[in-house]
Amino acid sequence: MKNLLTRTLSGAVFLALFLTALLWHPAAYAVLFLFAVTVMMSEYLRITVGPHEKAAKAIALITGALTFLLMFFCSGYGLEWKWLLVLPVLVSLIFVAVLYAREGEAYRTTPFILTSIVYIALPFALTGLIVFSPEGDFDGRVLLAVMIIIWSSDVGAYLSGMAFGQKHGHKLFPSISPKKTWEGYFGGLVLALAAGWCAGHFSLVDFPWYHCLALAVLINVTSTVGDLVESQLKRNFGVKDAGRIMPGHGGLLDRFDGALLAFPVTVLYITLFGL
Repeated sequence: MKNLLTRTLSGAVFLALFLTALLWHPAAYAVLFLFAVTVMMSEYLRITVGPHEKAAKAIALITGALTFLLMFFCSGYGLEWKWLLVLPVLVSLIFVAVLYAREGEAYRTTPFILTSIVYIALPFALTGLIVFSPEGDFDGRVLLAVMIIIWSSDVGAYLSGMAFGQKHGHKLFPSISPKKTWEGYFGGLVLALAAGWCAGHFSLVDFPWYHCLALAVLINVTSTVGDLVESQLKRNFGVKDAGRIMPGHGGLLDRFDGALLAFPVTVLYITLFGL
């Protein structure tokens, strides 16, 4: 009960910050998401690389933060897209930094340092394409709807798994996450579809109902896979939680693991269909 209360209070604070960021002002969105990118990359690098390669990790963090900021200013404030060419230059500096790594360490650590940018910073940076209109007007409702569907999927999976998957449930991926069941997954899918329909019905997004449901399915699938990917990462490195920034939840990487795969797919879908 104490853990549930801690999780609830922590989640409520997180939700309040998120609502403020997406419904108030683009600067609030930028600050919150930039903070999230920096913290999540730090958590990921602490798990995968450890205390080594400080210079390369610092460059990766700067590159990740700049990836988000450049997409933010290009999407919303008319900054020319050519400035994105700065990013490959910074990535090349990572390879320079790892030249000074301890013998044999560079082969192990470099892929994780580079992956931190692609896995974490890039998905968050891409959200700039759906929070700004082509004219540069800020509207965080679509991204808020995406997060509501992700949260609904998580809650539905948890409740359905507890109700139907505890004793005789069918394991979803036992080698990675023994507690996840197919019963939980389909419960999450049902609640995600309900959230997607509500997002359209109550005009949180201006998409036709069938696009809302299609997005709900895509978000449910990709967020579930994203959760499994992070679980596999932590299992491989013998880590229970990515961090401690959110009491009862762990780190931000634990909280946003599903979004890391759901964001790019959502942006791709919305862009392809011109929504």
